[in-house]
Amino acid sequence: MKILTGNDLPTGDVTWWTGSGWSRHIEDAIDVGDQGEAIARAEEGARRVNVPYVIDATPTADGPRPAHIKDRIRALGPTVRVDLTLKPADPAAGSWVI
Repeated sequence: MKILTGNDLPTGDVTWWTGSGWSRHIEDAIDVGDQGEAIARAEEGARRVNVPYVIDATPTADGPRPAHIKDRIRALGPTVRVDLTLKPADPAAGSWVI
């Protein structure tokens, strides 16, 4: 299965082609087959989406599952990991606290 993804122009959100428009939910994505590149060019040309591209996916009961981990992470949406944030500077040590 081939699905089409891109980014919403006003917000930058990850979007998925539904056959009639774009959705922020991968469950709404459809198989674009051999038409993916043509749809991507038309949608980008119409300025409805930014940098669309076709990816491989596997159909599941919960909707398409992207084949590559990068695209699976994109499908999950924005994340914030507290354990990866920088801690404030420690003025007494004269350096960053890690």
